[in-house]
Amino acid sequence: MFAIIETGGKQYKVQEGDVIYIEKLDGNEGENVTFDRVLAVSGKDGLVAGAPVVSGATVTGKVEKHGKGQKITVYKYKAKKNYRRKQGHRQPYTKVTIEKIQA
Repeated sequence: MFAIIETGGKQYKVQEGDVIYIEKLDGNEGENVTFDRVLAVSGKDGLVAGAPVVSGATVTGKVEKHGKGQKITVYKYKAKKNYRRKQGHRQPYTKVTIEKIQA
């Protein structure tokens, strides 16, 4: 059984027991989080796709930790104009373990 959920503007295909890294959520480590934007669920009855979401379907997960991703460097410059800008960025994330899919 798997489900497709939407969170943080992105879509994830998840199964029970999966560990996913998603955009940072409000919530402390160890708390449960519920995703109600379930776009599709696959189970015994086959694939059930929502329009746009499956009504009554939820996915429950547990927040494992918060962190920051690897640093990326953003470098802008214009040739022959002595214009240079260097900037770094680390995207915050939340590590979530999927515990239950209810459809």
